[in-house]
Amino acid sequence: MPLRVIKGMLDEDPDRAKALVELEDRILERALAGEERRTSVAEVKRLYEMPGEVLDRLEELGILNPNSRGYSPSDVRIVEAISRFRAGGYDERLGFTVYDTLRYKGALEALVKEEVEVLMERLVGEMETDDAVELIEAGSEPLQELIAALHGKLLIAELQLTRERRALPSPPAPSEGEGRRAARR
Repeated sequence: MPLRVIKGMLDEDPDRAKALVELEDRILERALAGEERRTSVAEVKRLYEMPGEVLDRLEELGILNPNSRGYSPSDVRIVEAISRFRAGGYDERLGFTVYDTLRYKGALEALVKEEVEVLMERLVGEMETDDAVELIEAGSEPLQELIAALHGKLLIAELQLTRERRALPSPPAPSEGEGRRAARR
């Protein structure tokens, strides 16, 4: 949260500011607790048959964030998903590269930023911190399902639009006489 927003909140409502900081700290604490376990780089390469160059590039792009002990559970889930894409044929031969992950990262960064803002705005001061943390945790899985379902629905709609655009009749070519008249104008 920007400092000017925090200062404004402190000036305006110090109790709400304190509740906001407490909620943010507890959410982050719980989220990080689930990320403590690490899987070594060697184990990830072996389990998911992932070339080291791919893992290195994903780290350079900020998709993966290993530390000296290896990859977090979130990182491992990302590698697993990419491995499944690759096994299904989404590979470099067809032009699919690690750079395609940036499309999803960018879209999700904006969504997550807005999600955090909405949660903090709606929950701070409205319920106890523990209850708010539990509410957020309870919403995690349904949110993932909602995003997957919306993605599937939007993908189908876009494929239908693409087909419709392709099927639109092109304007008729001018007849020979119309072409000469237009050229003389």
